[in-house]
Amino acid sequence: MADIINLRMARKARARADATRQAEANRAAHGRTKGEKRLADVERARIERTVEGARRDPD
Repeated sequence: MADIINLRMARKARARADATRQAEANRAAHGRTKGEKRLADVERARIERTVEGARRDPD
């Protein structure tokens, strides 16, 4: 037989898990020092320059 589950409790558990996942993402994105943010920006700019430099001009 199938297990009987309470849908309200399942929805709340899923909402808690989603909130936890979102909080972890926010901590990773915003919980950095100014130096780490600046380093990430410099790295992103370097990658963009590399990609733009390798782009072919349309004929």
